[in-house]
Amino acid sequence: MDIQQILEDIQAEVRPLLDQGRVASYIPELAVVPGDKFGMVVRTVDGASYAVGDAGERFSIQSISKIFTLTMAMQLAGDDLWKRVGREPSGNPFNSLVQLEYENGKPRNPFINAGALVVTDVILGHLDNATETVRDIVRGLCDKDDIDFDLAVAGSEQATGHRNKAMAYFLKSFNNLDNQPERVLDAYFHHCSLAMTCLELCEAVLFLANNGVAPLSGDLVMTGNQVKYVNSLLLTCGTYDAVGDFAYRVGLPAKSGVGGGIVAIMPGQFSACVWSPGLDASGNSLAGSKALELFTTKTGVSVF
Repeated sequence: MDIQQILEDIQAEVRPLLDQGRVASYIPELAVVPGDKFGMVVRTVDGASYAVGDAGERFSIQSISKIFTLTMAMQLAGDDLWKRVGREPSGNPFNSLVQLEYENGKPRNPFINAGALVVTDVILGHLDNATETVRDIVRGLCDKDDIDFDLAVAGSEQATGHRNKAMAYFLKSFNNLDNQPERVLDAYFHHCSLAMTCLELCEAVLFLANNGVAPLSGDLVMTGNQVKYVNSLLLTCGTYDAVGDFAYRVGLPAKSGVGGGIVAIMPGQFSACVWSPGLDASGNSLAGSKALELFTTKTGVSVF
């Protein structure tokens, strides 16, 4: 199978979609990112990489960072984590406050914003510097020491993230944050502001396709059973309130971010990452979702 040619064909097919999505304008620093960017990478567990387009340009990974914070929280807190956050799809927008009200402050899953704030709080309860530790873990996973926060994006989110701030204080009112909300928010905004390329993201999440082992280092990041848990949550909760449609069309565990990135996992085979800043109504990359759908259709490879 000629993966490189398939990626080139996909890039040509999705080009008409690049101007149809909307960039995340509610975060001022993301609003200025050109909407016509497109990059895609497939990285196999045996070391092959295939790339097209703007795959070497770094972008704000936003909610894709929730994969790394969840991984860390599971390592630090074990099953106690699930006393504070659920494992079910939300069916509501990723920044909704509604469910927190009638479910007594327990977020539905760790990939919506409320759940990610609780996950961040768990990490803060175990580490002195959770912000830099998450960054350093990501650096190690893809062997790139210059990966860092985009401080302009972090500051932009700090200045305009009023709903996330409301959410953090709401969680605190239900005693589901141990730390002060502003400390949790600062770490959360920094994690979301990490800037990475498609290839770096593929490398960083490849342990989820390789039974918990990071191929670059050979280190065991998590057990195979924990990988199963994370991948199941990616499939059922990773693309906001569009998870059903995404699973139907793409058929891979995945996590999206409003920076326009999506990472996807085929257990035992590969990780994939696509970046296109224009978003659909659910906050997922419009062209990126289509590109992944075309990839599983053309290759015939999915978890189903």
